[in-house]
Amino acid sequence: LFQALHQLYYDPNIENKNLAQKWLMQAQVSPQAWHFSWLLLNMDKVPEIQYFGASALHIKISRYWNDIPADQYESLKSQLFTQITRFASGSKIVLTRLCVALASLALSMMPEAWPCAVADMVRMFQAEDSNVDGRARCLALLELLTVLPEEFQTSRLPQYRKGQVRSVLAQECGSVFPLLEQLLQQQDSPGFIKQKVLKCFSSWVQLEIPLMDCENLIQAAFTSLQDPELFDTAVEAVVNAISQPDAQRYVNTLLKLIPPVLGLQEQLRQAVQSGDMETSHGICRIAVALGENHSRALLDQVEHWQSFLALVNMIMFCTGIPGHYPVNETTSSLTLTFWYTLQDDILSFEPDKQAVYQQVYRPVYFQLVDVLLHKAQFPSDEEYGFWSSDEKEQFRIYRVDISDTLMYVYEMLGAELLSSLYDKLGRLLTNTEQPSTWQHTEALLYGFQSIAETIDVNYSDVVPGLIGLIPRISISNVQLADTVMFTIGALSEWLADHPVMINNVLPLVLQALGNPELSISSVSTLKKICRECKYDLPPYAANIVAVSQEVLMKQIHKTSQCMWLMQALGFLLSALQVEEILKNLHSLITPYIQQLEKLADETPNPSNKLAIIHILGLLSNLFTTLDISHHDDDHESTEVKKLPVQQGPNPVVVVLQQVFQLIQKVLSKWLNDAQVVESVCAIFEKSVKTLLDDFAPMVPQLCEMLGQMYSTIPQASAIDLTRQLVHIFAHEPAHFPPIKALFLLVTSVTLTLFQQGPRDHPDIVDSFMQLLAQALKRKPDLFLCSNLDVKAVFQCGVLSLKFPEAPTVKASCGFFTELLPRCGEIAPVGQVVHENGKVLLQAVLEGIGGQASRSLMDHFAEILFALNKHCFSYLSIWIKEAMQQDGFPSARVSPEQKETFSQQILRERVNKRRVKEMVKEFTLLCRGLHGTEYTADY
Repeated sequence: LFQALHQLYYDPNIENKNLAQKWLMQAQVSPQAWHFSWLLLNMDKVPEIQYFGASALHIKISRYWNDIPADQYESLKSQLFTQITRFASGSKIVLTRLCVALASLALSMMPEAWPCAVADMVRMFQAEDSNVDGRARCLALLELLTVLPEEFQTSRLPQYRKGQVRSVLAQECGSVFPLLEQLLQQQDSPGFIKQKVLKCFSSWVQLEIPLMDCENLIQAAFTSLQDPELFDTAVEAVVNAISQPDAQRYVNTLLKLIPPVLGLQEQLRQAVQSGDMETSHGICRIAVALGENHSRALLDQVEHWQSFLALVNMIMFCTGIPGHYPVNETTSSLTLTFWYTLQDDILSFEPDKQAVYQQVYRPVYFQLVDVLLHKAQFPSDEEYGFWSSDEKEQFRIYRVDISDTLMYVYEMLGAELLSSLYDKLGRLLTNTEQPSTWQHTEALLYGFQSIAETIDVNYSDVVPGLIGLIPRISISNVQLADTVMFTIGALSEWLADHPVMINNVLPLVLQALGNPELSISSVSTLKKICRECKYDLPPYAANIVAVSQEVLMKQIHKTSQCMWLMQALGFLLSALQVEEILKNLHSLITPYIQQLEKLADETPNPSNKLAIIHILGLLSNLFTTLDISHHDDDHESTEVKKLPVQQGPNPVVVVLQQVFQLIQKVLSKWLNDAQVVESVCAIFEKSVKTLLDDFAPMVPQLCEMLGQMYSTIPQASAIDLTRQLVHIFAHEPAHFPPIKALFLLVTSVTLTLFQQGPRDHPDIVDSFMQLLAQALKRKPDLFLCSNLDVKAVFQCGVLSLKFPEAPTVKASCGFFTELLPRCGEIAPVGQVVHENGKVLLQAVLEGIGGQASRSLMDHFAEILFALNKHCFSYLSIWIKEAMQQDGFPSARVSPEQKETFSQQILRERVNKRRVKEMVKEFTLLCRGLHGTEYTADY
């Protein structure tokens, strides 16, 4: 044992250390541990060895309590007391471990075997013991009392014992609190003892002790806040006491706590003046804990409204604490959720009472808006230049939190909030005597944008004025320009209803497109305008296309912004006449087609691969939104500005047919590359989704190309596109033959893949299962084709159920859930299921028995439900035969449990939710997890 400990602590070789640790862990749980633990605690041993002995005792007591005979409890208890007294002036870490061991013993013996455990502990340590100094005894007792509630929180006591022990401990606080009060009030108690007392109190309040019993200690903790040495510990103690969920029942005690909290304001002001962030942070935590946890209870005390308002104003001071977050202060962010809580509580009162509170608190919330917008301001450019990237990111998140708060406050203040922001902005921009800083302007706009982004401002009478003010803003830096862009974007729906104002802001957006620093804000704003206002943009279309083409050619923007820009242009072109669309498409796409032609001739290498994927991405994003049939328009009103129905082919189809040969050429060189194949499939997938039936002219050639691609090198993206085609054209007799041929080809190629070993292609198997499920859903008579091997398909499904990848298994379950209901109507399916269903059941039961992830149990339950509903007579025989196998589906379930489960399943043919519950229950039994804390939340 000593050799192993020596190896663990002092051997430089990590392998040896690990071996020693493994061996020692086994030693700790061995029966001999009872014997050697006490030997290791000898005073002549080094602390590391003593610590190991104390830890071993704790493990034996906490985990193997049932091994200890009841007649040894007393001797174990007195031995531990003796050791704790010996170590009271010895090694601190060993003392703590021994205290934890005694605490664990006490929790297991309470209340029957050791009725007044806590009182006994206090008595034992207060008894005069000449060899141990009084202070050391006092510290040892405090350590023991501190770890007792902590050990309770982490103990493995069963639920019913936990409740029992908690109430015993709560009663025993009568033995602890008077002692703690006495130690805090004694003039000669040294700082380190008071520190320990406050920690001990903090630990006890988490046992849900009535707040009124804690009153004296909370007041004593408030007094300790004046002592810098005790400040942090006292803050923890007060916050823990105030925040316990049970505290709101003691309203009188809460009211008594408001004056001492308000009494901290002078200390708070001095801390702010001297830049003492720790102190201001601590005091703010106390004020927020009282306000946030108990605002409802305190608001209810109408006759005390002034003292609660004073607390609210103190929290307001903390929200507006001087300095920039997170560099000069970190306190203001603590207060934001308080304002949500207070508002919720006010708005939850009945109308009369609410009206009274609104009168008092509306002015407070208007003040809050000013404070928040002041805190959201950027520092001076010079100061901001010195901030680290981490500080800038924290500030960005802080501003998002402020934005969310403003949006929430809008519910309380309504339209008046927008008017007040507008008035301030107007005064700021028109005041020539006092030129304002850009930071001030930016913050007001940011407030406006926060609200307009999520709240419908169409009724607001200040938006026209705001749109009028925006061009007057002299934009001197990036942050302000970004906010101007985002504000315009937030107002795009308003612009759709007031198209005359578009010209006020569109030039600003187009100008910003040329600035790489404004990439995200300008492109996302243009996209919003093109989406919301497309029917009013034809007069500006030529200009928008020209500017966009220029920035795309200059490669100003990163890839994802280029893709957004293409989507914006797709929306824009959708509202033009067909010949206009074709003309614009021609000028927009031609340069890329020429590039692609060059790339198609080159030998494949990594750099031209990226260029190809980029161009294909631009095309698919353009076709995602270019929709002349207006599938996505949700204007049901009479004033829909619909264009006349187009004659002739869809412009997207015209373009696709022109570039089809070229795409095939690119493919032929890159068939091995999954990403390029995926990008090609994406173009067609996006186009099919947008065009729907208009895509029909492309179906024959696309099916042919997909067939060639898939036969050469199977890729999941090709199956996904096939699934899309089956979904959209299943009911079109004219267009379905090529799709049917493609479906049969993909199926036969995939079946061959299964014969060669599908384990390396979980993505293909996943997509294939989804394709089969889609076919059964949309076009089940595909399974009547003479050249579709239904039996082989069924066997592939069963194999896929055993894959380790959860998504693949889920897709296979989806296939069977679609297949089983077709047993009656499709003869080949019925025959295969009746002949091979037992194999399917076997695989499902294996999964439930522990082979598959627990997250998939609902999907397996769906298969069982479908089997029971559609093949009942077979299932009753199969399940009986399967369950007769020894140790199947798990060695942990008894024949009786298997029989019960089988009967439950066979009985339930209506309620799918019940079947899911049965499967969950049974899988826990099979895994040996039933009734453990591990499954409590399952």
